[in-house]
Amino acid sequence: MSTRSRSVQGNVGGGGSTAGGSAVPLAVLLRREVVSERTAAERPELQHGLFSQAKKGEDFVFLKPDCERLPGVPSSSFSAFGLFDGHNGNGAAIYTKENLLNNILGAVPADLNREDWLAALPRAMVAAFVKTDKDFQTVARSSGTTVTFVIIDGLVVTVASVGDSRCVLEAEGSIYQLSSDHRFDASKEEVDRVTEAGGDVGRLNVVGGAEIGPLRCWPGGLCLSRTIGDQDVGEFIVPVPLVKQVKLSTAGGRLIISSDGVWDALTAEQALNCSRGLPPEAAAEQIVKEAVHSKGLRDDTTCIVVDLVPEKGNPAMSAPKKQPGMGVFKNMFRKKTSSDSSSHADREYMDPDVVEEIFEDECALLSRRLDSEYPVRNMFKLFICAICQVELKPNQGISVHEDSSQPGNLRRWDGPFLCQSCQEKKEAMEGKRRSRDSSSRNSGSSE
Repeated sequence: MSTRSRSVQGNVGGGGSTAGGSAVPLAVLLRREVVSERTAAERPELQHGLFSQAKKGEDFVFLKPDCERLPGVPSSSFSAFGLFDGHNGNGAAIYTKENLLNNILGAVPADLNREDWLAALPRAMVAAFVKTDKDFQTVARSSGTTVTFVIIDGLVVTVASVGDSRCVLEAEGSIYQLSSDHRFDASKEEVDRVTEAGGDVGRLNVVGGAEIGPLRCWPGGLCLSRTIGDQDVGEFIVPVPLVKQVKLSTAGGRLIISSDGVWDALTAEQALNCSRGLPPEAAAEQIVKEAVHSKGLRDDTTCIVVDLVPEKGNPAMSAPKKQPGMGVFKNMFRKKTSSDSSSHADREYMDPDVVEEIFEDECALLSRRLDSEYPVRNMFKLFICAICQVELKPNQGISVHEDSSQPGNLRRWDGPFLCQSCQEKKEAMEGKRRSRDSSSRNSGSSE
């Protein structure tokens, strides 16, 4: 279920008069100055580090701390970090690393202000994941990858993930999970979704009829329910990510983004404890070495550590504030409600005293994930394919709600709209357009 909590932010602009020539009230000018100063204050210093030990050479990373939504406009800056754990070859991981951010930015309407950009980002990330997967299908069939992609804009952290790489956050002395494992063993809902879409989920059969190992999808034997790539397994292995968006307090925090080589050996608390007090690069190295020491180098083991530091020379993670619940994984966040303060203006300038959840959705249905509520919905152009961003003539678009398996239940005029090929992709993901036959569970495993 998706949730969104949004504060009201005034427009920041220059000029001392309106179009009609009347003077701008002093209160408005002062408010603009406060907003401008606050925006600057909400851009903490970022420090990041990376360490990896390779077994198969299929882990890839994306590190770009200095990005701009609008070239040449420093106020549109953000940072992006990604981890791609490939399987059955490195093709999907490399392709996704090279194309995902561009696809995200291509799915966000141009010239949005910062608040609207952050509000539009979750939908854009879903569209970009699906587009990247769809485009990769023209390149290769058998390779796949997990993806954990993080965009940091000031104190707002947005994470989109498929597969079993993870992103965890430590802030204010508590641990927050910003991703989830898309393993069949971890989710009955994902088993049911894939089965209903035509997939066969079960354990590996051995001589004598015994079943061993984790739950896998057949053909192919993939133990993950969501990835980019894996066309040979089935379209029901979908690229639709879990998206979480949170806002940190000005105390900052530490993010750990790691492949399953780390998480199969360490809990989040163990990873944070073994690296506490270390700068990001040394922390990433310590986490990887701790994981390898615990289980051996069985898989590529990669770790990215990102610190959001509130003030230069004062790393947030060197002495975390102890609170009740330290070490407890937080899946619930403080959400703002209308009763939190007396006015929108008050809420605009308040700092969350803990991590504040802005958005979360993991639904696999594109009809829900692309159908944003007002006012986000109005930020996107209607006659552009919501996935691949090609322009559509009014009579070309197919409503994302249209269901060819239920022709009597159509919403033809209710956008957003898809092009024909993206509609076919959507229906294949939902099991309404069978793309390949299933085969025996005696096949070799993919992951």
